[in-house]
Amino acid sequence: MKKTFFTSESVTEGHPDKICDRISDAILDDLIKQDPYSRVAVESLTTTGTVHVAGEITTRGFADIQHIVRRTLREIGYTDPRFGIDCEDAGVWVSVHGQSVDIGRGVAASRGKEQGAGDQGMMFGYACKETPELMPLPITLAHKLAMRLAEVRKKGIVKSLGPDGKSQVTVEYHDGKPVRVEAVVIAQQHIEKMSEERLKKEIRKKVIDPVCGRWMDGRTKVFINATGRFVIGGPEGDTGVTGRKIIVDTYGGMGRHGGGCFSGKDPSKVDRSAAYVCRYIAKNVVAAGLADRCEVQLAYAIGVAAPMAVYVDTFGTGKIPEGEIVRLIKKHFPLKPRDIIEKLRLRRPIYVKTSAYGHFGRNDPDFTWERTDKARALAVASSGIKRK
Repeated sequence: MKKTFFTSESVTEGHPDKICDRISDAILDDLIKQDPYSRVAVESLTTTGTVHVAGEITTRGFADIQHIVRRTLREIGYTDPRFGIDCEDAGVWVSVHGQSVDIGRGVAASRGKEQGAGDQGMMFGYACKETPELMPLPITLAHKLAMRLAEVRKKGIVKSLGPDGKSQVTVEYHDGKPVRVEAVVIAQQHIEKMSEERLKKEIRKKVIDPVCGRWMDGRTKVFINATGRFVIGGPEGDTGVTGRKIIVDTYGGMGRHGGGCFSGKDPSKVDRSAAYVCRYIAKNVVAAGLADRCEVQLAYAIGVAAPMAVYVDTFGTGKIPEGEIVRLIKKHFPLKPRDIIEKLRLRRPIYVKTSAYGHFGRNDPDFTWERTDKARALAVASSGIKRK
């Protein structure tokens, strides 16, 4: 038996990086609602008491960015300056201009020319049989812990919590199968009047045990605010930037990553749309029973519609040759930017929901890339292929 350990982390929506992801996606949603063909590439940065928004926008709509920033901070829970930023008094700086016409020429469709990719690059998607969501167990548990931290804060189940928080889960594997949780790490901001001792008891009872209890045993290590104090948090404790939590956003490090972030980018940017379709493909391959684990890579050139290459790795779990899986992918899935956008219905204001707790493994009808509607067709199409 081969014993291994794998660790993934997540963060709450009040983490400074996630504040920035949500602001960027809130601006995107506001513009797509007015003009579904808006071209948006917006980055945000936050530090003590301030938010800076910069980027490129081409649209027929108008976004009141000052208002969106303050509304977003309020929704997250930054309504008290003790938490590092206050929605009413934060300074907001905006520097936005139009998209480069050189990029626009490559992306726009015209008579005799298909819509090209918004940039060069490679994107990955991953799926496995470890959980009902067909996601790795470590990142699934880490996300559920982070979501529960936000829930107990907003509902007042645990008092005196701040918006900033992080989770981390280490899972023990035997021959590649998860068997138990080795360690849970929580960092949760709180106001000073709450003692660390009480905080640890409350979080253990109302957050960790409900989420991870069935995977834990007497040897599981639990660390809550391991430094002994977490009062200074949010943008006062750590500068936040859009797109700095790309591993949290995807597979917790279990699958590879092409390097591009998602938030603040409209679907003409293949960093986002192609990563979504890669997940869609990988999930359907696993759901169809063609592999227990599957990773898909697509690569693009700016201004060119068809991908440069399609790559599949089933890590030795494939039931048919990987070359046959690639052939089925090319036949059954949209791979050009316009086709991806139309198939997954990406010109909708759905992106704020993706900005925290992962873009994948979520049971939400707006997350169209999580459907397994191609699984049956793949299973039928592969029935005549010789099994390994």
